[in-house]
Amino acid sequence: MTESGKPILYSYFRSSCSWRVRIALALKGIDYEMMPINLVKDGGQQLAIIEYLEETRPTPRLLPQDPKKRASVRMISDLIAGGIQPLQNLSVLKQVGQENRLTWAQNAITSGFNALERILQSTAGRYCVGDEVSMADLCLVPQVANAERFKVDLTPYPTISRINKTLLALEAFQVSHPCRQPDTPAELRA
Repeated sequence: MTESGKPILYSYFRSSCSWRVRIALALKGIDYEMMPINLVKDGGQQLAIIEYLEETRPTPRLLPQDPKKRASVRMISDLIAGGIQPLQNLSVLKQVGQENRLTWAQNAITSGFNALERILQSTAGRYCVGDEVSMADLCLVPQVANAERFKVDLTPYPTISRINKTLLALEAFQVSHPCRQPDTPAELRA
C-alpha cells in the first residue's frame, strides 16, 4: 500500500498475470499505483490476488454465488493460468531454444484450447460461465492474446473466440490491455 492507501501493482505490460489483476482492479473500480518491472518470469499469484480482491471488495462479483458455477470458474481459471499460460512463459521458451519456441508455444496453447473449448461449450453464456464476467474471463483474454502472438489458428475455437471478442468490448478489458500500459514500448502502444 502507498501512503495514500492505494494498492501497488508490480506489473510488466505484457505479463498475462499482471493483465488479469489489472482487469480485476478495473472491474472493481479500485484505484491503484503501478510499479513497472521487467519480469524474467511471470508470477503465479494472480489468482490468489483476484480472490483476495473478491473477498475484500465483493462487487462486482468475479466468483458466482452458485457453488457449481463458482467451481467451474475456478476450474477454467486454473486450466488457463496453471495449465496453458506457464508453458509459453519466457523462462520456459528459453529452455526449448529459439528454433523451437513457436512450435512449442503453439502446441501448448492448442492442447489447452482443445480442452478449454469443450469445457466452455457446456459452461458459457455470454461469458465463460454464464452471463456474468468472472475470474475465468480475466484469465481467458490474456491467453487468447498470447495465442494470437504465437500465431495460433483460432478457427477451431469458436466459443473461445466469441467470448474473447465480447470481453474485449468492455471498458475494463480495454483500459487494462498491454498496449495501454505506462511501460509499453512506443512501437506497441495503441
